[in-house]
Amino acid sequence: MTWTTQGISIEQLDDLVHLFDLYMVFYGKESHPQKYRDYLQQRLSQNEAHVYIAYDPDYRPLGFVLNYLSFSSVSLGKVVVLNDLFVIESHRKKGIANQLIHCSIGLALEINAIRVDLGTARDNHSAQALYKKLGFVRDTQFFSYSLST
Repeated sequence: MTWTTQGISIEQLDDLVHLFDLYMVFYGKESHPQKYRDYLQQRLSQNEAHVYIAYDPDYRPLGFVLNYLSFSSVSLGKVVVLNDLFVIESHRKKGIANQLIHCSIGLALEINAIRVDLGTARDNHSAQALYKKLGFVRDTQFFSYSLST
């Protein structure tokens, strides 16, 4: 393995903002580092997000996973929501995403969560293959709906 992963705090905000900006551009959003910095700084300073970053041996950020906590009333337990996962293009398909997902799973185990939930684009077949390989099961019982406000 030529990288390490670590949970981050506000001290690594610059590393996260750099990766998050690339992530947002990947999803068709405009590059807007200051806007993303403000958002991420709030999440981290208020302990609303659990973020892990993969670093190369020279401590350059290669990818991140951002998790939020939620709850399930029916199951009476905590849920880790793996909300954002990104690896820079030059380092994809090297196991970094796999390791970052394991950070989310480790978080779930640490806090006694009942599951890890995630979503992905229907056309993101490489991510879907990785999730399936790691044991994630696509929901066939429920539909998801959203309402923009």
